Amino acid sequence: MKTMNRAHTCVFGLGWGDEGKGKIVDLLCPSFDVVVRYNGGANAGHTVCVGPEKFALHLLPTGALHANVVSVIGPGVAVDPIQLVQEIDQLSQRGIDVSSRLKLSDRAHLVLAYHKLEDQLSERAAGASERIGTTARGIGPCYADKMKRSTAVRVADLVYDSDIDDRIRKLVGARKALFQSLYGDDGGLDADAVVSDLAAARQRLSATVCDTTVFLHEAMAAGKIVLFEGANGILLDVDHGTYPFVTSSSTGPHGIGAGAGVPSGHLGRIIGTIKSYATRVGSGPFVSELKDKTGDRIREQGREFGTTTGRPRRCGWFDAVASRHAAAIAGVTDLALLHLDTLRGFNEIGICTGYRLDGRSISAPPALAQDLERTEPILEMVPGWHEDLQSIRRFEDLPEATRRYIDRIESLVGVAVSIAGVGPDRSQILVRGPLADVIRIPESTTL
Repeated sequence: MKTMNRAHTCVFGLGWGDEGKGKIVDLLCPSFDVVVRYNGGANAGHTVCVGPEKFALHLLPTGALHANVVSVIGPGVAVDPIQLVQEIDQLSQRGIDVSSRLKLSDRAHLVLAYHKLEDQLSERAAGASERIGTTARGIGPCYADKMKRSTAVRVADLVYDSDIDDRIRKLVGARKALFQSLYGDDGGLDADAVVSDLAAARQRLSATVCDTTVFLHEAMAAGKIVLFEGANGILLDVDHGTYPFVTSSSTGPHGIGAGAGVPSGHLGRIIGTIKSYATRVGSGPFVSELKDKTGDRIREQGREFGTTTGRPRRCGWFDAVASRHAAAIAGVTDLALLHLDTLRGFNEIGICTGYRLDGRSISAPPALAQDLERTEPILEMVPGWHEDLQSIRRFEDLPEATRRYIDRIESLVGVAVSIAGVGPDRSQILVRGPLADVIRIPESTTL
């Protein structure tokens, strides 16, 4: 491996999530020393297939699967402490000990039982057209408390504040009254149960807690190479996504400064992951969506069901307009184009090359969700392929139609495709260019 190509790197999603970030981070991990989650919470679902085994991670960075890597959960993450302990235990039961190489930020905010209940109650009370499509993991309410400040609880409070139990009881009591007033239902919240659960989590997690920002800067100063792992996709970014049908954090590389305490200027490489078609879970506009048998076929062939929720994903043709916009915002240096094998068997494959709103062409997604909902895709149909891609291991061995499809996406998005995915396993990845010196595709599918 050429050390000149080792650089601090960010991997994030160019879509609405579920783009295969976990797989790419997994392949990069052997070349990195530290892997950092910097945003989101347990609403994320990163799936890594290792032979017949499947690992679904929600809060832990994908680096947790690698013994050579220190895993960091940064201050920008909304941490459900109960979920985190469960994930640690689940990996331990499968022979992976992550607790000794996990760093949890003392400044991260905690997702508590009433945050998840608020998600459920507010979605239930909203009309069908106003539902955000939340995963009900309490992420939005937790971030709302973070901004309100007086009602927020951080990891430092849990570990270091001797009065935290009394404070939690008061917060639970206030939420019960609020929920009863707003929704006529307090969800049976039990302050003692919340305190008891948090006490158990405190006992398990205290040894992992530190100032992760100081840790990261010291690690980089010592020559360690850091990989930043984004959660969700940039089209769900609270500032740049399809608002209000978004998540509550900064999901792209611009979130690293706030979410990890490391200026994004330290990055040498920014990898945007995207599928060879588009998917979305939950509510919100989706310009290239296929509400027909073609969309159903893509869903079945791609096994498009949510890692976190199990919900069927909405499917559509590749959206080059949204991808180009997202890549420009994030400063993407490399594209990882995954699920090419899913498109096998289509005579023609669509690419959304433009948007049309009220009879005029527009070059970027409009700000209003209702405008984006009315936007029509300008489609370009290109030849498909029928060959099985899953045994291919070099770009040059791909069928001509597949290579032309990749070329067209590169030209439309304006970024080179350095990584292509031709199957679900970690060995079914093709790499070219400088990244070929960084990503080592395993000959074996075992950890």
